[in-house]
Amino acid sequence: MKAIRIKLWQDLVNYKKPTSFQLKETYPLPPYSTVIGMVHTMCGFTSYHPMEISIQGKYFSKVNDLYTRYEFKNGMTYDEKRHQLKVGDYGVGRGIATAELLVDVELLLHVIPEDQSLVPTIAEAFETPQEYPSLGRREDIATIQEVKVVSFERVEAEEDLKLDNNYGAYVPISIIEKEDVYFRPHEKSHIGRNELLGTRYLLTDTYELINRGTAKAPKMYRNWHKKDVFYTTSILISEEDYFYVDEDGKLVFLDIK
Repeated sequence: MKAIRIKLWQDLVNYKKPTSFQLKETYPLPPYSTVIGMVHTMCGFTSYHPMEISIQGKYFSKVNDLYTRYEFKNGMTYDEKRHQLKVGDYGVGRGIATAELLVDVELLLHVIPEDQSLVPTIAEAFETPQEYPSLGRREDIATIQEVKVVSFERVEAEEDLKLDNNYGAYVPISIIEKEDVYFRPHEKSHIGRNELLGTRYLLTDTYELINRGTAKAPKMYRNWHKKDVFYTTSILISEEDYFYVDEDGKLVFLDIK
């Protein structure tokens, strides 16, 4: 199969955790839905095209930054003692909040469209973008350092394989359960033991629209499908084990049945 391997760099970025509010926390790497959304935007797709994504990368440090936060409640009328802004007859509160930012982010993405005929289209969209690429918030501009169409396959490792220096990756839990990867050098890990080194996340992937209203007054909501993954930097594929690797020896973290 073919994949588009994309190497990106970002200065300051927030991949917001949906459950964080007072402090806008960030994931260590972008979730799958964020990358899928960027690909669709760059390509100008107006409908969903199924694809698998492998995400790995690193960052230098974290900082906290202030931003302007607006708060309002549906139907709350303006009160000059409570609100800073008046919009029509309604009041809006304006204040400051804190966002957690990653510094000097480097990402290595593998994008594998289900329809392999889309590979040249996606590659061209990143090689000659029609607008500036962003990943995370709209203002989180991404610098494209490399775009390459690569082939990948599941191969038997001739030697121990590891991530690039200081890299971390999202590893689907199903790969761990099949013992395709280990978390300690030269030491096998088994699911359920305390040898798992990393943080477990349920990351948004794709969604379907669900109508929770009526046919005459629809109320559409996104029903998210999520992936169970470990974020870790301590990954080892031992010699004679099988794993997905691209033509340049880069690991590809996929759960392809």
